[in-house]
Amino acid sequence: MSTGFVWHEIYMWHDTGTHAGIMPPGGPVQPYEHAENPDTKRRIRNLLEVSGLLDKLVPVVASKATEEQLLRVHTREYLQRLCTMSDETGGDAGAFTPFGKDSYEIARLSAGGVIAAVDAVLDAKVNNAYALVRPPGHHALADMGMGFCLFCNGAVAGLHALEARGLERIAFVDWDVHHGNGTQAAFWEDPRALTISVHQENCFPPDSGPIEDNGAGPGEGFNINIPLPPGSGTGAYDAVFDRVVVPALKAYRPQLIMVPSGFDAGAHDPLGRMQMHSGGYRSLTQKLMVAAEELCKGHIVMCHEGGYNAPTVPFFALAVMEELAGELSGVDDPFLDLMAGLGGQELQPHQDEAIQRAESLLANL
Repeated sequence: MSTGFVWHEIYMWHDTGTHAGIMPPGGPVQPYEHAENPDTKRRIRNLLEVSGLLDKLVPVVASKATEEQLLRVHTREYLQRLCTMSDETGGDAGAFTPFGKDSYEIARLSAGGVIAAVDAVLDAKVNNAYALVRPPGHHALADMGMGFCLFCNGAVAGLHALEARGLERIAFVDWDVHHGNGTQAAFWEDPRALTISVHQENCFPPDSGPIEDNGAGPGEGFNINIPLPPGSGTGAYDAVFDRVVVPALKAYRPQLIMVPSGFDAGAHDPLGRMQMHSGGYRSLTQKLMVAAEELCKGHIVMCHEGGYNAPTVPFFALAVMEELAGELSGVDDPFLDLMAGLGGQELQPHQDEAIQRAESLLANL
């Protein structure tokens, strides 16, 4: 088992400025730092190194996404607007998406990093890959950024797999706590992609990701939203993967599985209200790997998205990376027992009801 790893220090130089969480400072709000800052991502890479797991991974070198690759998802006008602002002092790409000088070029490298991970897997250089990229991507729309995302990295790389690499079917399994609206929009009428988003109900974007949104036209039935109630823990996540996600993958039979991998469903995250922990993410990774081995030669590409609790997020990522690589680092998660002991980790009746509703969508595939 070999696992590719995409990383570049310049990802950490994407500047989201001085904020107060997600709000610009000013008036009665004391300046602090933006929620999407380098800490959680750099700490993941650092823990991989300290644990020794980094030495077991295969480096995958990123190149900047080309304009042609970006235009498969985004409009030319949006690219030009971003580029102009980036060349000057930066600006705002859209809702909650500030960026600084030169972030356009960093975002191109972020999208290009996910493309490089896809190519490494499809070229059999590695079995699977994790792209620890920044800025993230799954909220960005064709003509605007959103939710800290400049380009829809996963969708750009997915369309590369379809258009340039000749795949016929790909699947996205988004476990970020927020709805993957950008990926959904990119493939809304495209049956070549099964887009699954498991997210906290009505968290972000507001009023986005209801179970009724199931695709349209030729893509009808191929978008599956699974909004879970706030407070859902590992019991709900395991159930939704066993009863909806894995059966949907088996029905669709993708040639590549892509995972927009946000860790903000973790307990104690400031931008989510779920109760996942490293053991939960390890379990979900195992389920996906078993399905991928059966369906698509084990081909999984994960692209990093959210996760904003800097002390805990690296341990979630380490668990996922250990499973992908088939290597245990010997480093224990010091937060695991605390999080696993939180009340309500087991599947609750109201969560089961939400999953039952999602199960009905399998009939549309």
